[in-house]
Amino acid sequence: MRAHEAGAMHGDIGDRGPGWLRPPADVNALVPQLWPRQVERGAGGALTVAGLDVRELAAGYGTPAYVLDEDDLRSRARDFRDAFPDVDVYYAGKAFLCRAVVRMIAEEGLHLDVCSGGELATALSAGMPAERIGFHGNNKSVAELTRALDAGVGRIILDSFTEIDRLTALARERGVRPGVLIRVTVGVEAHTHEFIATAHEDQKFGFSLAGGAAAAAAFTVIDEGVLDLRGLHSHIGSQIFDTSGFEVSARRVLALQAQIRDARGVELPELDLGGGFGIAYTTQDDPSPPAELAKRLRKIVDSECAAENLAVPHLSIEPGRAIVGPAVFTLYEVGTVKDVDGLRTYVSVDGGMSDNIRTALYDASYSATLAGRASTAEPLLARVVGKHCESGDIVVKDEFLPADVQPGDLVAVPGTGAYCRSMASNYNHVPRPPVVAVRDGRARLIVRRETEEDLLALDVG
Repeated sequence: MRAHEAGAMHGDIGDRGPGWLRPPADVNALVPQLWPRQVERGAGGALTVAGLDVRELAAGYGTPAYVLDEDDLRSRARDFRDAFPDVDVYYAGKAFLCRAVVRMIAEEGLHLDVCSGGELATALSAGMPAERIGFHGNNKSVAELTRALDAGVGRIILDSFTEIDRLTALARERGVRPGVLIRVTVGVEAHTHEFIATAHEDQKFGFSLAGGAAAAAAFTVIDEGVLDLRGLHSHIGSQIFDTSGFEVSARRVLALQAQIRDARGVELPELDLGGGFGIAYTTQDDPSPPAELAKRLRKIVDSECAAENLAVPHLSIEPGRAIVGPAVFTLYEVGTVKDVDGLRTYVSVDGGMSDNIRTALYDASYSATLAGRASTAEPLLARVVGKHCESGDIVVKDEFLPADVQPGDLVAVPGTGAYCRSMASNYNHVPRPPVVAVRDGRARLIVRRETEEDLLALDVG
């Protein structure tokens, strides 16, 4: 049984690898959809990104390191902006956020979604206009809401009745009328190629549609008259390739919009369909381009609005992974290569679950390639693992690498822009890697490598 990538059991895994993984005809070949658009093999066989050899990056910045193709990120941001010209595109900052990325996103005309005080502070310090920021979170503190109000954040996504009361009191004290959306739990869960439509949602986010809480929340905000209720919000999952889940979600949330209109005479002007658009981590993944997503989502909303006799609301979406995920790869150095009784070959690198927890946490699948040179050796089915004191410290569960892979080689893992640095840790007291942006053959450090001094500076014992 094969479950979706976001779940705990990503099936078809055995000693010989998953059923979809086949030995490559050329172990040096790159699968284009897995890599940043400016990554290729140079004349000497090493990978280059925007014309810069990864061996130079390793020498200058060390390994492991997250390598960002800046033009690739910018072009993916523009792809969404251009595919959704009449839609507010919010970059979901939780995928990866730093001040340099905030500036890139702002310069490409996108909005920004944050979900914590720290993300909000990063956005504001980088100069993102507050009116282009949306603030998510199921447990926003009084301090966080106060900062959002004082900064003039454009919209706050309400997640509980406690938060409605909390924000209403703060807004009344300040004499402001912030724009808000109500997050609706629509009973649809979508991941990869599957979605499940249920009557209830057992999760911490949002107001239940089936139980009536979402309608009650909208009525409360409207009746109080302090907050400016702009619309409804739904988010149905992650790593989604199939838009059928969005169709069910839109139908349910627009039915609620019609209910609010009929009960209070208010037709809400906005609708946020969330994010979760998938990317290619391996050859089994086939994501749709933004233009195709836009076509499908627009058709869904137009159809459902017509069915409810509603004016089509102003839409917003929240891609994060789909913009930054493919724009980054992680560069490692091999430390040991170990054959275990002919059953499996383990290739150990100098990072691991502290810089990419997704394989251990979600059983996610990744790809890899020998990065510092080309090889004429036969393909070898290997498992790329980290240096941490955990048997589950796996970076790439199964991949064909050259049989002559050896200590000192560079290995690159694509698709690591989303959530890897955001979820990175200091497990085993390993400092977190840097983020290096490359553009026009030049590299610049946008997040520096942590040091042992950084770790010890926090230890006041």
